[in-house]
Amino acid sequence: MIAHGLLKDWIPDDLEGPELQRMMGRDWPRYRAMRHRPVRERFAASRLLLKHVAAKAIHAPPHTVELAYQAGGRPFLRGCDQIGISLTHTEQLLMVGITRRGWIGVDAELADRPMLVSGIERQVCTPYERMALACVDEEHRNKEMVRLWTLKEAYSKAIGQGMRFRFNEFGFGPSGRPVQVLMPDGSPGTGREWSFGTCQVEGRYTTSWALFDAGFGDTQDTAAETMLDEGLVSALTSEPEEPGQPAPAEGRAA
Repeated sequence: MIAHGLLKDWIPDDLEGPELQRMMGRDWPRYRAMRHRPVRERFAASRLLLKHVAAKAIHAPPHTVELAYQAGGRPFLRGCDQIGISLTHTEQLLMVGITRRGWIGVDAELADRPMLVSGIERQVCTPYERMALACVDEEHRNKEMVRLWTLKEAYSKAIGQGMRFRFNEFGFGPSGRPVQVLMPDGSPGTGREWSFGTCQVEGRYTTSWALFDAGFGDTQDTAAETMLDEGLVSALTSEPEEPGQPAPAEGRAA
């Protein structure tokens, strides 16, 4: 499932109140350490959206959903290994991806973000992608570059690498063809276990998703109470006594 929201709709009315602290849980100290109001607003809004979407998936109240972070900053649901999540935001858009099949990555950019003016394609595109881009009409070329960028970001987030995986070492084919990861020369790089998609959201954002099917099947029961042992459920759904330490920096993962 992929859900999106607008920043203005998810910024809490009270940025210091007890209700927000209750919702932020272990992210509260990290949030309080942020000095700039726009940064705090975006952080809070994105976590609130993510927790509400995740709560629907595991049939639990949003304030009981606890986030944790891998070494590279990738968020995951504490104690719910069967659920994969991804978070992205750009300008006014917030987007969440969640799956019970394996790994997921999502990314979004302004559809008209000027990318080719900086010559970025020479740094982040494979030889095959550069050749394909050269065949696109000039008026549509930047739009195609934005599509490729969001696909690359989504895939790298899904595998947990972010910008540590050099974007010119993997690529995608032109629009209008089945989407799969390609090697620098254009040969297939992944199989049917991966699926991808791109769409326009809110009339001004290009968004892409990447999903890896781990082959576990479509687990229908994702309720926290049945996915976890009784003791862990109790620990997760109880109010934290004291906020914990800030999580590691997220990098590009969110």
